[in-house]
Amino acid sequence: MKCIAIDDEPIALNIIASYCQRRGNMQLETFTSPVLGMRRIREWQPDVVFLDIEMNGTSGIELARELPRQCCLIFTTAYAHYALEGFEVNAVDFLHKPYFYDRFDRAVQKAEERLKLNSLLADTAPAARQLVLKVEYKNVIVPVDEILYVEAMENYVRVHRKGQPSIVSHASMRQMEEQLPMADFIRVHRSYIVCKRLVTSFTRTAIKLANVSAAIPIGRKYVDSVTALFDGK
Repeated sequence: MKCIAIDDEPIALNIIASYCQRRGNMQLETFTSPVLGMRRIREWQPDVVFLDIEMNGTSGIELARELPRQCCLIFTTAYAHYALEGFEVNAVDFLHKPYFYDRFDRAVQKAEERLKLNSLLADTAPAARQLVLKVEYKNVIVPVDEILYVEAMENYVRVHRKGQPSIVSHASMRQMEEQLPMADFIRVHRSYIVCKRLVTSFTRTAIKLANVSAAIPIGRKYVDSVTALFDGK
């Protein structure tokens, strides 16, 4: 099981490392830098992420909103009052520091159960992947393979499709990230999600897609993740 731990306290990371070693079958990488940790998460796509909440001005709650959908999140923090917010971002469990091995083991068991369920759902999903989007007063089925990119429009999104008219749906970018298979898509701007396999070129400010004439901007907070994913390919 691939795991990443992000915490600005090296002692806390050492404890997680010792617990992972004791449990076995856990490949762990640790980071005191949230920026470097999140970059590695996007590259490596781990199964489990252990994440502190208060890290020198960086909010673990906000970082959690950027995790790939398939990651199982376990919060580790000394501040119990964050528990409710933690579960609102779909955390598997919440470890209140200081915690001991038995409590850590139970949290990892929950993550394993979530991973097994996700795998089962993936195995039983229909071969043709599709989204159901609300368009005015009806639901429209859109095959994922048709989607070029998604564009935010205030309280709506515009889904641009290959060879088909675009669709405007009452949804948020966060909801689109939750529905789209993020192994195939990447968010490059607060207002854009693009299909990875269609990327033909990019700079630090814009990205080009096959079958799309206009360049799509890259937001400053997404530059590192785009570069890490595509640079050198």
